[in-house]
Amino acid sequence: MKISEEIERLFALPAEEARREGMSVVEELRRGLNAGEFRAAEKTLNGWKTNIWVKRGILLAFKIGVVADRSVPGEFYFFDKDTLPAKAFTTANGVRVVPGGSTIRDGAYVARNVICMPPMFINIGAYVDEGSMVDSHALVGSCAQIGKRVHLSAAAQIGGVLEPPGALPVIVEDEAFVGGNCGVYEGVIVQSRAVLAPGVILTGGTTVYDLVRGQTYRKTADTPLIIPSGAVVVPGSRPATGDFAARHQVSVYAPVIVKYRDEKTDAATTLEEGLR
Repeated sequence: MKISEEIERLFALPAEEARREGMSVVEELRRGLNAGEFRAAEKTLNGWKTNIWVKRGILLAFKIGVVADRSVPGEFYFFDKDTLPAKAFTTANGVRVVPGGSTIRDGAYVARNVICMPPMFINIGAYVDEGSMVDSHALVGSCAQIGKRVHLSAAAQIGGVLEPPGALPVIVEDEAFVGGNCGVYEGVIVQSRAVLAPGVILTGGTTVYDLVRGQTYRKTADTPLIIPSGAVVVPGSRPATGDFAARHQVSVYAPVIVKYRDEKTDAATTLEEGLR
């Protein structure tokens, strides 16, 4: 039986019964996720699609796990599900993990030449591709997909999306730049080379206003919110509706695309020009 079929079978069982039969299946799932063989989502000719069985497998790991002491005496202490251990690295992995309180869960794919600055956290099911940087206090949530040479600045939050299993995770494509204190949640897609200025918050309910193309972008019943390739997004505002808001000059948050990055301009230069 394929692992995908086995996960679907175990997922329907009560927790105790699933644990008796499913520990080795969860271990195999983590092995495949670690190697990048299994992914929670992948890009196809028709766009990104969710691999539901992978997300169900991760939910199965939470379901059948029991809390265990996973401490390293004298170094750090933590207590977590025994199906969700921390990931073990060697220098052969080619990943730089700077000491100071970071954790990467087993079952996260972290490619060569990724730099992890402390403290940061990468959750199970996440995929972080070559040459990316995860800066201090940044989060890469469960099943989030991070492309090549992406910069996640300090305190950037890339939200996790485990449930429902069919929901698309957050995706940040190649060479995108996510500024400090940004938050990207609820299955938003940030396409390649896009730039999010510090403080931009994007959720499934956010409307983004494109001042360059004269368009708005929002989630629909069939598609997630997508930030176009090369877009430079900065925090903005728009007037709130209603007489009270008008009298008090109240505005609400609205992210705004102020320009598009060309092929020759790096993210920092483009962002500075856009903010000016």
